[in-house]
Amino acid sequence: MRLLRQISHDHFKVCLHQYNDKYLLSIVLDDYEQHFKVPTSEISNLDQLEKNLDAAFYTACLKDFVNMRSRWLQLLRTTTDE
Repeated sequence: MRLLRQISHDHFKVCLHQYNDKYLLSIVLDDYEQHFKVPTSEISNLDQLEKNLDAAFYTACLKDFVNMRSRWLQLLRTTTDE
């Protein structure tokens, strides 16, 4: 996997990789990670992709992280209750 670029963000670690003819966008917050995979043939301009990572996209990612954390904590609670 080849790191193409790190995209600066105040709260997330955002990286764009290339692997097996796909771009992999990873968004990391603490112990949680989201990945978006797309064939390289579907994106012709990485600079434009980076510009399109707007506040609405990152807000949706934050909501996903909150939901992931809630599901994980619920799983831990049910696992330790048994």
